[in-house]
Amino acid sequence: MNTQLLEKPASQPKEESIIALSGITWDRFKFIQASFDGINSVKLTYLAGVLEIMSPLSRKHERVKSTLSLLLEAYMRTKGIRFYVLGGFTIEETEYSSAQPDESYCIDTDKEIPDIVIEVIITSGTINKRELYKPKGIPEIWFWKSNQLRVFHLKDGEYQEVARSEFFPDLELDLLRRYIAHPDQYDAVQEFEALIQSDSISQNS
Repeated sequence: MNTQLLEKPASQPKEESIIALSGITWDRFKFIQASFDGINSVKLTYLAGVLEIMSPLSRKHERVKSTLSLLLEAYMRTKGIRFYVLGGFTIEETEYSSAQPDESYCIDTDKEIPDIVIEVIITSGTINKRELYKPKGIPEIWFWKSNQLRVFHLKDGEYQEVARSEFFPDLELDLLRRYIAHPDQYDAVQEFEALIQSDSISQNS
């Protein structure tokens, strides 16, 4: 396969593009995956014979991902919640699924499988991303799409949307969403952290 067509061009487009291929065997997928090894501007997602190739990761995608991560980590530090950042490593169920979340966390203790994975969606594909993480029993998936933040918790083998994270029952998702949309990332994190600290002092006084 000629991967040059999917490498980051000199002038990066503002929007991401997704190519979907069906009827791809697991062995074929692994061959394609190896062909893109080291090309960070390409993201591969595989589910039950369907392969999606996304390129490039847009500036907006990376901005939302990093801002959400900074806010969430600021919240956990302020609340004294132990956490471990696992990043966007590949999570696979052999012969069935392969995905790279935008970010992932273990809560309280370090584990092989994260408690939370985060997916930032700028351009929608055909794969149901909730199905990607079900085989590994990942407790929670966070989706950001179209300035909306949605959380799905695994219960009885299925992901169900919840109003708040099971790990952070006091954290309002709408508050996170508003600070993700803040025009200045640095100010957003500083203001959010100050607000959380103020709430914590009020609750303890």
